[in-house]
Amino acid sequence: MEQFEPDRLTPAQVAAMRRSFRNGRAAPTRRSLLRATAGGALAVGGLGALSACGIPAAGKTQGGTSAEDRSAEEKVVNFSNWPEYIDVDDSGKSRPTLDAFTRQTGIAVKYTEDINDNNEFFGKIKPQLAAGQDTGRDVIVLTDWLAARVIRLGWVQKLDAANLPHAFTNLSPQFRNPDWDPGRAYSYPWQGISTVIAFNKKALDGVEVKSVSDLLDNPRLKGRVGFLSEMRDSIGMTMLDMGKDPGKFTDDDFDAVIARLQKAVDKGQIRRFTGNDYTSDLAKGDLAACVAWGGDIVQLQADSPDVDYIIPAGGYMTSTDNMLIPNRARHKTNAERLIDFYYQPEEAAALAAYVNYVSPVDDVKPYLEKIDKSAADNPLILPDRAMQARSHAFRALTQKEETAYEEKFAKLTGA
Repeated sequence: MEQFEPDRLTPAQVAAMRRSFRNGRAAPTRRSLLRATAGGALAVGGLGALSACGIPAAGKTQGGTSAEDRSAEEKVVNFSNWPEYIDVDDSGKSRPTLDAFTRQTGIAVKYTEDINDNNEFFGKIKPQLAAGQDTGRDVIVLTDWLAARVIRLGWVQKLDAANLPHAFTNLSPQFRNPDWDPGRAYSYPWQGISTVIAFNKKALDGVEVKSVSDLLDNPRLKGRVGFLSEMRDSIGMTMLDMGKDPGKFTDDDFDAVIARLQKAVDKGQIRRFTGNDYTSDLAKGDLAACVAWGGDIVQLQADSPDVDYIIPAGGYMTSTDNMLIPNRARHKTNAERLIDFYYQPEEAAALAAYVNYVSPVDDVKPYLEKIDKSAADNPLILPDRAMQARSHAFRALTQKEETAYEEKFAKLTGA
């Protein structure tokens, strides 16, 4: 098991975090702007917390460290998630699926939207986890690369399959065996994220876009192309275009992708690297085409008929945001029941209809059709088996690799 290293962040890692604060998952999503219900400001203490020194390693046994499970006597579960990442009723005051969970189980949910950014949240909970203390949270939602890190460190608990019958049965094959958590022993996906190529048909003005190569090489698109500031998405999509597997690549493969993108930067082909603030540029036509997140495109298409997307022949990148139970959580059984609840197709459909990301639950389509047929027919929300087969996940990185790769990517993007 990897041991906790309390070293300070490298300049490249700090740059990557700042990119995420400005433009990545920490930036306001279009759903946030439309509904304006996300609460709280972005905490800025993550930088200091991430560089804290002198914290001892913890979680020396495989499967993390449990506490006395108070689930039976304390009918509550503490759930930390991202803003705007759960269904809300028209009043904006109620979360229907959480209410249904409480009615079904008698367990109250203390729901907190306090994950604005993976790195910032990690900085918030790391001192407690490293010291073997309770974070006050029973369920947390982390993107796959950070989920992999906390599993390696032994800071989350192994799940009890007996409490997860729906999750075990209904998890989509696409997400069953990530290299960082084979068989989903420690995590289950909350939602999936597809990375595709999006374009504005009017702005293309007859230019055909079918691949990343078209984005990088067609002179008619010079200065009107966007890539994402998330390393794994932009590098992974370009790697697929070059015939490399993002799940098995070498240092040389990574360097070849950096060189390919650097060439496009140098000649002015790429307008900029962005987080989800690319959506306004794409809708207006300032960006003719870009690497994009599927959930954003679903939302954009509701108001922007010129926006569309393609899945390149080489495939597309996929990732997941995942539910995990941290060490010393006081209500492990209640947390597992909450995770399992969202793997009932009817509840998964209600969630997918609202958030518009990829549902990780198999056989959810008949239930989603009753709520929103267009969503049920949208492969960016419910990819069929053929589309799932074209998805690729970025492999887990060692700490050394992550530092080196982020430094190279930061240099490329000018962060």
